[in-house]
Amino acid sequence: MSDSQTVSVTINGHVYTADCDPRLTLADFIRHKCGLTGTHLGCEHGVCGACTIMVDGRTARACLMLAVQVDGSTITTVEGLASGNELNPLQEAFWDNHGLQCGFCTSGMLMCATELLEENPDPSAEEVREGISGNLCRCTGYDSIVKSVLAAAEKMRS
Repeated sequence: MSDSQTVSVTINGHVYTADCDPRLTLADFIRHKCGLTGTHLGCEHGVCGACTIMVDGRTARACLMLAVQVDGSTITTVEGLASGNELNPLQEAFWDNHGLQCGFCTSGMLMCATELLEENPDPSAEEVREGISGNLCRCTGYDSIVKSVLAAAEKMRS
């Protein structure tokens, strides 16, 4: 007798269906069952934010959710931000303004900044800092990340 459960989700516009152990985290489901490795695993306690994705339009920590919890949901990962090989304005701003160094936190930062800019298209630097405060970066000191988000916001407004 198998305890596995079938999970079916739409990730970045594609339907993924797989059998998995009920204890499989959403992060591991995305990475190992769906082959989407942009969602990073850092602390696996929900503290670092590297695994941040969007579930039904809201950011969530993929390391804290089980795959079975999102059966039937729509998920966006960092791979879903670009349009083919074209980066979206936020990704371009991170590139142009050196908003990344090692890149480990970048996917989570991009997902949180995406939600922030959807809710507030004209944030102040303080609001950007608050919006990304749940994501840890050990390389940049956050200044270039804040600059990147502000540059993307300006570009998206014009």
